[in-house]
Amino acid sequence: MRRRAAETLLLAALLTASAGCGSRLPESDFARGPASAAGSVRVGIIASVTSPVGGDAFTGPGEGARAWFDVLNAHGGLGGRPVEVVGCDDGGSGIGSNDCVRRLLGEKKVFALVATTSLNYAGAPQVDRAGVPDIGGQPIGTAYDTYPHLYGIYGSQAPRDGKSPGWGGTLYGGTEVYRYFKREQGARTAAVVSYNQAASAGYARQITQGLRAEGYEVVPEQLDFALPNFRAVAADLRARGTDLVFDALDAHGNARLCAAMDAAGVRVTAKVTNVQNWNDRVAADYEDAPVCRNSLWVTGSSRNHADAADPAVAEFRAALAGGAGRGQGFSQWQLEGWAAAMWFTDAARSCLPDLTRPCVERFMRRAEPYTARGLLLPASFVPSPVPPAERRTCLSVARWQDGKGWVTQGGGMNATCFDVPQLPYRP
Repeated sequence: MRRRAAETLLLAALLTASAGCGSRLPESDFARGPASAAGSVRVGIIASVTSPVGGDAFTGPGEGARAWFDVLNAHGGLGGRPVEVVGCDDGGSGIGSNDCVRRLLGEKKVFALVATTSLNYAGAPQVDRAGVPDIGGQPIGTAYDTYPHLYGIYGSQAPRDGKSPGWGGTLYGGTEVYRYFKREQGARTAAVVSYNQAASAGYARQITQGLRAEGYEVVPEQLDFALPNFRAVAADLRARGTDLVFDALDAHGNARLCAAMDAAGVRVTAKVTNVQNWNDRVAADYEDAPVCRNSLWVTGSSRNHADAADPAVAEFRAALAGGAGRGQGFSQWQLEGWAAAMWFTDAARSCLPDLTRPCVERFMRRAEPYTARGLLLPASFVPSPVPPAERRTCLSVARWQDGKGWVTQGGGMNATCFDVPQLPYRP
């Protein structure tokens, strides 16, 4: 599992811990669910729209996918067959996830799932047993490194035997992010801020392991999960004078940490955030922290959604501009949802006129990596029988600047590459 997957796994665990018991079924199961038009290809999108995180945290990939299918249908669909999208809100609960899977597969008879973004993907085993391809989902948890009919947006080298994630329950992550800041920014010290909560502390240990493997001096900082004292952490960060700050916090905690850093006069080379926070709401979310806000950097595996000069990004932005998410700007998860729908479309087109699930999955499992017209770093699902000890990994890197938004750094994601060790961890 790559670093983005570990970050979203942390988010899921943190929010599950804070949501309490008695998760409810979603009040509205389907955003769109009319009877299928004759000859249409029906796909399902599962998203935790009404999750404990809030109304828009998990909607981005679905918005991007719907925009792609709208454009596709306007140009004739799949060989003349329109794509009908059926959405289901799982409410962020395991019960809701299983219910969505049952309804989409059993009642709505979807051909495939696309751009799944589920806080608790408890229905994944059902999808796998049914042999329904789930294409381009966000790896929030370990399902996409476990089940062979699930294809996460970043690809996977894991055996995916349906029994345990990764290689016998162990996953591996590279040190490319830490190598980048050491080589390109000259960073040598890094603070890692976490909660005294199991998921947060576990992810902080993973960050620390990677930083130390790259020769950093690491400054651990821990917050009480129930009563976090961000001011105390900020004061210590100022006293230590660290170059970088990584956090194992939720999005709200991240913003509060930044505000405390500004109040304490903390200056760092980079405050490193993750792909889920790679959106145009930064100015509002970090309005109380202008200095820290302009120190935000992000890394990922897809082309910066703000790179409007790139033709593939420009097409995405034009399609999204008048549709879902209007008024809130763009996000990286929208772009990755658009790429997920494109991936499904290319797989389906390779099968026409005889569209079958096995044919689509043969495309997904081919040796040639997929890039979604250059929007993704090359991704594939060719399993490695043993975990790689080292791997060449590329990065998409951007920095927030007021007045400019997210600005791509260096020569772009295909030029920012490193040969780095793969370190084991158990999710």
